[in-house]
This record gives sequence, C-alpha cells and structure tokens, in this order.
Amino acid sequence: MHIPAYAHAMIRSELPTVPTSRQVGALDCCLCNKPFEDRLPVPLGPTPESGLFGCHPCLARLVARARRARDAALTHAAERAQTDFAAWQPVRDRHLARLDRVRQAAEAVAGLARDGDTEPPLIAWLLVSLESAYDWIPEAPEPPPAVEREEPELRDQAFRLDLAMITAREAVAERLAYHLINEAQPEEPEMCEELECPEGCSGCHDVSHIDCGPDTFFEDLAKHGILMKQPELEPPSPRTAALAGKSETDEKRSPLPDIEEQALVVLTHFGIDADDTEAVVSAAAVGLVDDAWREGPLDVIHAAGDGPSDGEIFAQSVDLYRRARAALVAARDEGPEVLLAFVAVASDVDLPWAGGSRFALRNVSESVAEFVQHVDDRVWFTAEVMREQGWRAGLLHRATSAAFKTPTHFGMPSWSGVVATAMERLAALDRSDAPEALADLAAVEAALLEAPDRLGTDALDWLIHEALLG
Repeated sequence: MHIPAYAHAMIRSELPTVPTSRQVGALDCCLCNKPFEDRLPVPLGPTPESGLFGCHPCLARLVARARRARDAALTHAAERAQTDFAAWQPVRDRHLARLDRVRQAAEAVAGLARDGDTEPPLIAWLLVSLESAYDWIPEAPEPPPAVEREEPELRDQAFRLDLAMITAREAVAERLAYHLINEAQPEEPEMCEELECPEGCSGCHDVSHIDCGPDTFFEDLAKHGILMKQPELEPPSPRTAALAGKSETDEKRSPLPDIEEQALVVLTHFGIDADDTEAVVSAAAVGLVDDAWREGPLDVIHAAGDGPSDGEIFAQSVDLYRRARAALVAARDEGPEVLLAFVAVASDVDLPWAGGSRFALRNVSESVAEFVQHVDDRVWFTAEVMREQGWRAGLLHRATSAAFKTPTHFGMPSWSGVVATAMERLAALDRSDAPEALADLAAVEAALLEAPDRLGTDALDWLIHEALLG
C-alpha cells in the first residue's frame, strides 16, 4: 500500500507510545489493535521487517483524514492569499501611480528646460517643486507574505523615475549655468569676438557655442586654491578628430548616410523582413547586446581564471537581449535616453548574472573599466543615430550588425533551426552525466526556444561543451 507523504504526520500521531509484543510481531494492527489473521499487514518502519504494522482499513482512514486536512489547509491558504492580494493590489497601484506622476513631471521639467521658452527662474522653481515631490514619495510598500515577494514592476518604475530625475536635473543645471553666464556678460561681450559671432548677436550663448577646451577646468579650479594634476594629453579619439575636421554642414550630416537603403539589402539577404517591426527590433536587440556587451573587452574577462564560463555568458546575453529589446521599444516613444536603462544593467559590476550564476564583474581579477566604457560608447552611438536619423535608423543599424555577425543567436529568425538541430543531436547523446535540467527533452526544447537562461548555467555549459549550441 502506498502511503502519501502528506499522511505521514497523521499516521505517526496515531501510533501507540508503548506498543505490545503482538503489535511489534506483526500479529495485531498497531492502530486498531485487532489481529491481522488473514489480512496482509502493512509495515510502517523503520524497516519492512521490523517496527510497527498497520492494517489497510486503518491506514486508508488516516490517509483520507490527512487528505481532507491538507485540502482544507490549501483552501485556507488560497483564500488567505486571495484576500491578501486583494488588499495589496490597491496599495501597489497607488504607489505605482505616485511614481508615474512624478516621473511624468520630471520629464515635463526636462522638456521645459530644453525648450528655452520658459524663464530660467521659473525653471529653477519647477526643479525645487519636483525635488520636493520626489522626496515625499514614501518607501516602496512591502507585499504580504502570501503574495510573491518579487515585484519587478515596482522596481522598474522606481528605476525609470530615477532616470527621469537625472535627466531633469542635468537639463535644468545646464540651462541655469548658461543663464548665469549670459546674465553676467556685458552688453558687448568679448566672447563674441572669440566665437566669431555674426553681426547683431545678442551676446547670449548656450552649450553649443562655448567650448573652453580640456584644460580650462583645471585652471579655473586653481584660481580658487584647488590644485589638481592635469592628465597627460592623449591623441583625440577618431570621433573627435573627425568632427574637428568637418565643416558645420558636414557635422550636421548623419554619421551613417543611406542606412535605410543599405540595411534593406542586408536584412533581405539574411531573411529578415525590414518591414516587420517586431523582427527588426528583435534583431537590433541581438546586435546591441553583441556590439556593446559581448564583443571586445569581455573576451579578456572571459579568458581570465576567475572569469565567467561559456554558459554564464550565454545566460547573461539572453537576459540582456530581453532588456535591450524592452529599451529599444521604449525608445520609440520616450527617446533614446531610455537606452541608459540597458547600460545600467549591462555594465553593473555588482549584479549577479542570469541563469542562477553567482558571477559578478566586481569579483574578476581583470580590470573592468574598459569594459564599462565600451558598453557606454557603443550604446551612445546607437542613441546618436536615433537622435540624428530617427528611431528606425538606430534599429536598422544594430539589426544589420546582428545579421552580419550573429545570424544564429537567440532572438534571430534562424534560432529555431539551431534549436531543432541541437535537439536531434541531444536525443542521440548519452546524457548520463548531463545536469538534471536536461532530462526532459520537451522541456529543454521549450526553454531553448523561449528563454534559454531558464535551463541554468550548468545545463548551458554542458550543451556548449557538447558543441550543440555553437
């Protein structure tokens, strides 16, 4: 007779404290104390040959009672969870609404600061009011025990609010700084001569007109008694050198002319419909992860003795693909600044990687400064393309890169074919030493198609070691 685990405690509570010799000898049932006679005794342990024994009717009765108790407990827990969730939902929604209202206000302040139509003193008061509203936001409420503890929407909304506040503060600071400079200038400022201003210039200058050079900052600090050693001069970056040699007309020209026409040819060649926005966004996310995160400095970190394994890199790239995709979609309505959300995660040195990995960039012996700068530079370029040519141009640029370099990665149209081939080979392999996550082939295939990081880094390492995923 099979005794389910949920009935063990119930049966143990009914066992006699001091059994008789007949009960120990399997002559009488230890529950009803009736002779077994021609009935088959059921051993209750500690071994099948020794201990106490019960009869089928008694055990069936106790199992039924335990089942009723279990079902009642589950029902009570479900009702409690439903009640807790009903009480938690409005609390959560109110907090999300607070975060969203302040975020929208921060975006509005940033917009007013950039437009130039609103007077600077009013902009300053708006920032003070915004900071007050931000400070008065209460701490994020804690969900009740019966509700899932992880609330990604609360975390994500708070992160978006922080980004919006940073943007607003930067925009207001820039506006007020140049306002003070212009207010302090005489009616015929000498600066106009240095800037080669046209006739009739009002003497007002903004960030696009003033370039103090790399050393003025240190010289200005020295006037206030703050002495700092200046860094050694380095050759200008290719971007700076290129901009320095361009005329004003060239500078306004897009850095990637004819990208639409070129991208259409490339994407069509690799089987990606350029008119299918979902497919282009997905490919662009793959390209952004590969260009900004996977390519370059990460190879040095990977090769280090304490660097991440192939499976850890694979799992993290899948997680970052989802984040890149969400950021690219959001950039259509909220502007390329939201790509900073991807940068924040991709370059976070303290964040444990996906797939159950314990690896974090902070723990690697190799310097990660170059890696962090690499991520920032590549995403900056994508944002610049979006600002100059529009959202679609930024997508096409990264999607074309993915089509060339990573056509078989997760998120690309050919990934389903890669999975199909891998499953055929996996079914024929000896999996006796494979991680438990690879036991159910149907579940493995579903995970590879939908979220490979769900398999865990050990399983992904095993698949990569067997050359199933490239």
